[in-house]
Amino acid sequence: MMTLSASAREVIDAPEFVTMATIDEHGRPRLSVVWAKTDGNHILVSTTTERRKYRDLLRDPRVSLLCFPKDQPYTYVSIQGTATLVNEGGSELIQELSERYTGSPFPSDRPDVVRAVIRIDPSKVVFSDPSSRRNSSARSDS
Repeated sequence: MMTLSASAREVIDAPEFVTMATIDEHGRPRLSVVWAKTDGNHILVSTTTERRKYRDLLRDPRVSLLCFPKDQPYTYVSIQGTATLVNEGGSELIQELSERYTGSPFPSDRPDVVRAVIRIDPSKVVFSDPSSRRNSSARSDS
């Protein structure tokens, strides 16, 4: 497993919007903007089991993420990894992310909606910060 640097975790936990790419049923990339946070060396994203990204990841767990501070777009974290989907903790995660991103609780989902956690295990991390000339790239070949 890759280790996220403190700088990479700082960008993701800022909070900044994250663009997540999954692979659709035809092998094409599908992009969506998500809220995310780190949990040690993993990245956590909330979704529902109704979403296409959830179905994409059930079929093919490969995922890519890109996150950059809106006021420093040339500083970024790019992550490639493998996603695991779990339903446990999904409701709690969306509440935590909503408070972090909006300062308010997340509105309740419909009663029939199942919320899930996408837990991403990074296999490649690129962190670039041109203002401080910090650039790093690491890959796990496991």
